[in-house]
Formats: sequence, C-alpha cells, structure tokens
Amino acid sequence: MELSEFSSELALTSEESEERLGAGIRSLRLSQNLDQATVAARAGVSVRTVKNLEAGRGSSVSTLVRVVRALGRADWLGELQPEVAVSPLRMLAQERRSAAPQRASKPRGRASAAPAADAAGTAADPAPTRAAVAE
Repeated sequence: MELSEFSSELALTSEESEERLGAGIRSLRLSQNLDQATVAARAGVSVRTVKNLEAGRGSSVSTLVRVVRALGRADWLGELQPEVAVSPLRMLAQERRSAAPQRASKPRGRASAAPAADAAGTAADPAPTRAAVAE
C-alpha cells in the first residue's frame, strides 16, 4: 500500500470503512461465483447476516472472521494483526535489569602490599618514621 492510499484510508469514517470492507467481501464472493446462502451456510451464520456484512451494517468481529474464512481468505486476518518483533515483557525485564542499582564489590585477587594512593596520586604514608616523630 502506497502512502497516498494509506492516507486516504485514514481519512475514511468508520461507516465508509465498513461499507468498503463489505463491498470487498461481496466482490470476493461474486468472484468465486457463490451466492449469499452458500457463504452463510459455510460460515455458520444467517443469510441476513451476510447481507448486512456486505452492506457494511451491524456485523460483529466474529461474523467477519467466519465469513472471511468461509471465503478462503483467512490470510486477510493476519494482515490485521501487527507483527511483534520484540516481546514487550522481555523489554520490560531488560529495562528493570539495567535500572537496578549495582552493588560495589571487593576487588578479587591477592591484596597488594603497596600503600593506596590518595586523590592526588601520591602514595599515602602508612606510618610515620621515628625521625618524623622525633621532630
């Protein structure tokens, strides 16, 4: 479907969309050389229901699904369902994991005997020498 066709579809009222859908179903039925009674029997609905659907009046989703399947076009229903590329639940779990606070852990491995450096990068004096104490 081109962008211009998509835009014109969005501009239709609900009634216009229902009439267009009904006309499409009627056209499909006629292209298969079927009468309304045959389609109604295959779909398990009344002839009046098929007439209403083709006229774009008062049909339920259940009726639409039954008639579309009876006409052998269940693939139309698949086009109405959006394809889910990523599971919304998986996305939520990922967001929660990345937002969870991380705890600091102790460094692994052997403890170093070298004194720790202060913010300026100079080694801290572990203990004053006797000379420094005597001063």
